[in-house]
Amino acid sequence: MLVNLKINNFALVDSLELDLDKGLSVLTGETGAGKSIILDAIDIVLGGKANNRMIRTGSDRSLIEASFQISSSLNKWLTEQEIDPLEEDLLICSRELVNGKSNLRSRSRINGVLVNRQLMAELRSYLVEITAQGQTVNLLIAEKQRDLLDAYGGKSISNQLVKVSRSYEAAQEIKRELEQRVQSEQELLQRQDLLEFQLKDLNEAELSDANELEDLEQERDRLSHVVELQQLGHQAYQLLYEGDRDEPAAADLLGKSESCLMEMAEYDSELAPILEMVQSGLAQIVEAGQQISSYSEGLEADPERLSEIESRIRQLKNICRKYGPDLSDAIALLEQLEQELAQITDGGQSIEVLQQEYQLAIDHLTEESQKLTKLRQKAANKLEKQLVKELKPLAMDKVVFECRLLEISPTAMGADKVVFYFSPNAGEKIQPLSVIASGGEMSRFLLALKSCFTDTEQYSSTLIFDEIDAGVSGKVAQAIAEKLHQLGKQHQVLCVTHQPLIAAMAQGHFKVEKTIIEETSQSHKSKQKNGNSGISDIRTVVRVKPLKEQQNRAAELAQITGGHSAEDAIAFAKSLLTKAAKHRDSQ
Repeated sequence: MLVNLKINNFALVDSLELDLDKGLSVLTGETGAGKSIILDAIDIVLGGKANNRMIRTGSDRSLIEASFQISSSLNKWLTEQEIDPLEEDLLICSRELVNGKSNLRSRSRINGVLVNRQLMAELRSYLVEITAQGQTVNLLIAEKQRDLLDAYGGKSISNQLVKVSRSYEAAQEIKRELEQRVQSEQELLQRQDLLEFQLKDLNEAELSDANELEDLEQERDRLSHVVELQQLGHQAYQLLYEGDRDEPAAADLLGKSESCLMEMAEYDSELAPILEMVQSGLAQIVEAGQQISSYSEGLEADPERLSEIESRIRQLKNICRKYGPDLSDAIALLEQLEQELAQITDGGQSIEVLQQEYQLAIDHLTEESQKLTKLRQKAANKLEKQLVKELKPLAMDKVVFECRLLEISPTAMGADKVVFYFSPNAGEKIQPLSVIASGGEMSRFLLALKSCFTDTEQYSSTLIFDEIDAGVSGKVAQAIAEKLHQLGKQHQVLCVTHQPLIAAMAQGHFKVEKTIIEETSQSHKSKQKNGNSGISDIRTVVRVKPLKEQQNRAAELAQITGGHSAEDAIAFAKSLLTKAAKHRDSQ
């Protein structure tokens, strides 16, 4: 409940403070007196859209502060947002608007903690709901009518909406995947053909050893030079092992050296290591001679093998040019291509499988949407009865209202288009609300609709109505007054009105008026400070006066009724107040 509102330098308000109570309170005053400025301030402090024209002329900043009495459940929300609650369950929302050099700066606070507009908007839904006659335009939109029905249906519909939304997103995800697969199917087939061709080429090469080309080239060089190798091998053998008288072999020379050293070592043991070295060298020379002899004897020309090697080398070099540069790169590519081909042929789902999955997802969405439709139909039947019940006291005894559900293709919001059908008078054909309702009828319809939502958990504790009684009078105005009073028994209701019947029904009454004052500007103040005489500006400001005395209220009602304070208007106003008091007492 809004208990206090402070406004500084906002529009035509220089400084203003209002204390509000529970029940129905009204703001009255002449047209253009500034009543809507008060509601604009409440809208702005709770995150409404602001502009620099809202800052009072001559000021560079505006401050609005609204204090609310809140429930323990909202204290829990504050704790979740890491905002400390104040004592006595009090919540203070403030917003400062500052004119910058190039743009408007805005700062919002909850209990002194800076918050963004999104968080303030979330809090607003718990605190206040502002309803203006212009909002009846929203009621003509099918989507808004569906949202209202869903809100009226409560948790059962909201929970089912979550299921429908999830089913819709799941179906859309499969649909996107299916469309992507269909779109890329041709590209995948082309890629598959290329992979299969390259794999065939690589598999025919039978690659296994990254060093195969190097080994084959070495074998090719050996087979190509068998004769030279045999000749050189024989010559090396002769030099190592089998010499002649003219040119002794290395083994013979080392043998003679060994004999000399053996004889020397008999006289000097220090020569033993040198002897061992020569003996070791002689043994290695002999072994090398035997191996080179064996190698030379094993060499033999093999033209057929040489041809095979040269053919294989050409094949491997061709593979390296296409898939290399080295055999190791070609072997790695072979493994990579095999994996990619496996993914194309086996890793993904086929179009047929995806089509089946999509159909299953659509079937599930349809099933969940049908459940939602049943819940909506149940809520629609209940809303029809309650709304007609709320409308009848508003001078609409013969009203007919239907909330029709028209089938559409399933969406995230279900498979229903909700349309309100309405007939305000007996004998009139029932038609969509957007076609038949007049301005006065829409005002009553909106008020009755609000009454239907008083028991919903999400309904705000403070209801604000801005001239929804425009265009009505007499019996209808009286019915609206009684309905507003009825709402005021469950909620705090604040109403801007021009109707004396409605104003008389209120427990709290505030008169809004414009007045002209003399105000010293900042530049003149500085001159006064320097000893110069100040010059005052003529300024228009909005003032709000609480009307607590019966006499003051009667005078204001008389002013609303006849535009003057004549005796007959005063008498009429007093009778309205007496009648309203009796009605409140009877309720």
